[in-house]
Amino acid sequence: MTDMKPFVINAVAYWASLKDTNRMSGKYQIDLSGLSPEAVELLKSRGMKPRNKDDDRGSFITAKSNSSIRYYDTDGNEMSAAVGNGSKVKVVLGHYDWTSPNGAKGRSPSILKLVVTDLIEYVSETSIDYDLAEAV
Repeated sequence: MTDMKPFVINAVAYWASLKDTNRMSGKYQIDLSGLSPEAVELLKSRGMKPRNKDDDRGSFITAKSNSSIRYYDTDGNEMSAAVGNGSKVKVVLGHYDWTSPNGAKGRSPSILKLVVTDLIEYVSETSIDYDLAEAV
């Protein structure tokens, strides 16, 4: 299974921490959700375990990295806008195998390229510019 070629899936982005680490995991990560039954089967056939928590994400996998994850628009330009929940993405995935300190083993997805095909920009509540002069 180690000689598997990268593959492409379409997904919906959730909880994207691409330029800053996720405060819970301490890693850069993104949930790739809304996976088609074919994508789920492909991931399973390659030793990965998609999850489904019966929420808006449907079937999903979480891709994590120790380095920031670069992402691009459909013209190939690197993006800096924050990717919000519901953004549509096309992803080239590989994988990496791991062993935990307690001896557990697994295989996780590795993002080789992330293209945002339909951006829903994330705007944090702390970045909203309130005009106090017009406040009631």
